[in-house]
Amino acid sequence: MLSEAETKLLGIMMMVIMLGMGASLTFRDFLIAFKKPKGVLVGLLCQYGIMPFLGYLLAVSLGLSPALAVGIILIACMPGGTTSNIFTYFSKGALALSIMMTSVSTLVAVAAVPSLIAFYTKSAGVSGEFAIPAANVAQVLVVLLVPTVIGMILRKTNPNIGATIELIGSLLGVCVILFLIGSWVPRNYQLLLSTPWPVFFAAIGLGLFGMLLGYWLAQLLKQDNNRSRTISLETGIQNGPLAVLIVTLTFKDETQQQVLLIPVLYSLFIVLTSSVITLWYRRNATQEALARDSAKVGRAVSA
Repeated sequence: MLSEAETKLLGIMMMVIMLGMGASLTFRDFLIAFKKPKGVLVGLLCQYGIMPFLGYLLAVSLGLSPALAVGIILIACMPGGTTSNIFTYFSKGALALSIMMTSVSTLVAVAAVPSLIAFYTKSAGVSGEFAIPAANVAQVLVVLLVPTVIGMILRKTNPNIGATIELIGSLLGVCVILFLIGSWVPRNYQLLLSTPWPVFFAAIGLGLFGMLLGYWLAQLLKQDNNRSRTISLETGIQNGPLAVLIVTLTFKDETQQQVLLIPVLYSLFIVLTSSVITLWYRRNATQEALARDSAKVGRAVSA
């Protein structure tokens, strides 16, 4: 489990991350999203349709204990994280769409996440000491919206400061994951060595299956390849630090450690799996760009 000092540090880090996410936005971005909402709506369908059900399905089909079931359902119900924006950038994806999806899913999370967690944990038969009060989740999400709005205001009043905060917030998203791994894993390596394979399968599979299903659904709903790859990354890469923060604020002692297992494992492996997927997507995007350039040259020569 995380110490009280680590929990407070995680909370501060999350505030800075949300400040950076807000600094990546302008109020005009939301107007554009409302005028052409299809990509964002497809992303929301993947985020809050595919992922929570996938988390529930893995929990039930793998016969996970109540604590582990809560952990995977919680991480599956989280909004997208700023880490996905970094991977989208390196995959040559639609970065503007990625940022809007992350931001909109975070705003929608205030209403969607508490109800989804309550529904799927109850459906999985989780109750009693492992139940997460909806009010706890909503309070954390509402508090995190404050730095997001402040970031947007800073971006509007001083674009240079806003851009700097945006960069810091994005990089800190990766640092938080490394912090979780560096602080939690060494103290719990014996637990990891005794962890059965279904738990690792759930932690790794949630992100991988989420990216795969997100891509397929985006293609089915007539998104182009580039936007489909972006939606895929946004779907599979959840806000792991936020899930960990909610766990540490809700549970104590041994219960906290049990529930934390899958969110921490997910945060570890999603960096590795997303790196591989990003390289693959980048290669595909490069090949498509070369094919388009060749086609233009061919038309120019024939003309």
